[in-house]
Amino acid sequence: MAEYYIKRPLKRPPIHPGEILREDVLPALGISVSETARKLGISRQQLHRVLACTHPITIEMALRIGKFAGNGPGLWSRMQQAHDLWYAEQRMKSELSEIETVASVGSTT
Repeated sequence: MAEYYIKRPLKRPPIHPGEILREDVLPALGISVSETARKLGISRQQLHRVLACTHPITIEMALRIGKFAGNGPGLWSRMQQAHDLWYAEQRMKSELSEIETVASVGSTT
């Protein structure tokens, strides 16, 4: 199944990738958090923080999870990036509205 990208602004926040891991991946594999942490080569506490959505999936963690799940690191890092970007845009909404958009690069006027 091919990935597709949403081009419209989301009105709700993207799901934290830790939630996907906690709610979909681990139950489908029937594997415990302790066993998953061992297989990933990380501490249970580190994995619990990701699963609780209190810590981001770093690039290194995306590499580990992508290898573990067999779907590569790109998916996990893009999910985290979408999550982070959405929340940053929400925090900066008023500040961003003050910035004037200029002509695109390469245009001649």
